[in-house]
Amino acid sequence: MQKILYALFIFSAITVFGQPKRFFEKGEVQMPHAVEKVNLKFENNLPFVKVSINGKFYNFLFDTGAPTVISQAIYNELNLKKKYKKSIKDSDEKVQQQIFTELPEMKIDELVFKNVGAVVLDLNSAELNCLKVDGIIGANQMAKLFWKVNYSQNSLEASKDLSLFDIRDYEIVIPFESQLQKTPIVQTSVLNKEIKLTFDTGFSGRLEVVSNNIDPKTLQHLVKTFGTRTTGAFGTAMPASGYIFRVDTMKMGNTMFKDEIMATGKTDYIGNDFFKDFVFILDWNNNKIYMKRIGTSPSTLESFGFSYRFVNGNAMVTFIFEEENFPLKMGDAIISINGIKLENLDQDMVCRYFINRVEKDQNTLSIKIKRGGSIIDVKLDKKIFLT
Repeated sequence: MQKILYALFIFSAITVFGQPKRFFEKGEVQMPHAVEKVNLKFENNLPFVKVSINGKFYNFLFDTGAPTVISQAIYNELNLKKKYKKSIKDSDEKVQQQIFTELPEMKIDELVFKNVGAVVLDLNSAELNCLKVDGIIGANQMAKLFWKVNYSQNSLEASKDLSLFDIRDYEIVIPFESQLQKTPIVQTSVLNKEIKLTFDTGFSGRLEVVSNNIDPKTLQHLVKTFGTRTTGAFGTAMPASGYIFRVDTMKMGNTMFKDEIMATGKTDYIGNDFFKDFVFILDWNNNKIYMKRIGTSPSTLESFGFSYRFVNGNAMVTFIFEEENFPLKMGDAIISINGIKLENLDQDMVCRYFINRVEKDQNTLSIKIKRGGSIIDVKLDKKIFLT
């Protein structure tokens, strides 16, 4: 079942404006074996790899939705040179000027990447800080190799030769367009509309489409929502009205997918909650993604009907289902859930409860909230939506 509201979706997707194409063509890769196995850690619905730079190890997100990124700390430690300063846009359409640099060498297990172009970002925002992200292995870097990904086995393999990954039993073939930064964009047909989705391994959710692409009058199975569930490179999105809904069919590549749950947002994405049901191979030479199904997530939405973020050490309600007489409201301060205190927390405790959500695996919640000058006790049972 799709437990959409247990944690915030994390968007790391980044789009670059006006950057010379050659910047994202930079770099080369050396590999001692025909197929290199990379240590992958799939947690919190996000894939991470260990990276070595000058003998020091870092935690990088393996993210097709972004270019290669290094933290401001790494940039300063290595005393790297600024190549450019250009505007970039995050997944919530916030734009900032950032430094572009070149990383002399980076090792991912036995893969050695040299002179790869990278964007410098501050990665100390609340959620990314909890996930201890030091950088991103981006699409411009990935595009130099073929990659085989299997989240269920924490398996990541790379090769320069596609024939070493036997694709004969990969029945799903999805063509993609490649952005300037090499991010794959796949086309899907939903509700008689053609929608281009960013194929984004930095997106912990399933399917999200721009609100303007959906006419709620055509939906038979939907839940109205308000608030924000997303965090981009430059902070949290503004609250907005939206929907979570189920579609009978979704065509992508040569395959018709059935009974898919989607949400509306500011951007069109397909992410890890979808990908984890497959083994998939990324092929930038032929602009194709090959997929083999290994599991099927039930198309049911299970939720308590709200989500929260930590703001200055306090849990605040930031997303709700717009049900009649729903007892929680946007901006409610959560004092505790099931007796566990969620106010006035230090950063270590914020990260503990951000990653290990109190409500996870619970069927009933006893919530104490502060609204205005009042303290209110609320009981919530988990409900099944979109059956």
